[in-house]
Amino acid sequence: MGETTDTGPSICRKIDGFIRSLGNALAWLNSALVITIIIQVILRYALDEGKIWMEELQWHLYGVCILFGVPYCMVLDAHVRLDLLHEHFSLKKKAYIELFGTLVLTLPLVIALMPHAIDFVESSWRVSEKSAHPMGLPWRWLIKSAIPVSFAFIIAAAFSRIVRSVAIIFHTPGTKGRTGHGS
Repeated sequence: MGETTDTGPSICRKIDGFIRSLGNALAWLNSALVITIIIQVILRYALDEGKIWMEELQWHLYGVCILFGVPYCMVLDAHVRLDLLHEHFSLKKKAYIELFGTLVLTLPLVIALMPHAIDFVESSWRVSEKSAHPMGLPWRWLIKSAIPVSFAFIIAAAFSRIVRSVAIIFHTPGTKGRTGHGS
């Protein structure tokens, strides 16, 4: 759709602002990921001493970045789409496409996966899951807990996209604004 997060209905601005702030804060995990990878490479190849817990930490950091990157990209309208035709559509037609995609593709998938994610996390918490390797990270249940939390943020971002699309379609005041990247 291309509308920026500083325009549109108030509820959309609040949801988008929160997710954007969370995404900006969690983006720093990418720096921690790069540092962890560099240290692990130096330990493994220069000192011939890799650390299992550091390898697992890399997986965990990467997982959190991906999980919370999805709603962040939705809010910034930076998610993947076929822009070949999309860029030539009017704002109203883009809103219809966004509404359809969110209602028919995004929400059903997330809603279908959410119960499985909750069961997955509940099972992990119940057994106080940790790494199978003795030198691995404890508290694997903690990283798995990020899955349903990120799904909740995807649902919130989708809700914001739906409200914004409906507002554009019906020309609700406060929805006209500049279009951002990806429009």
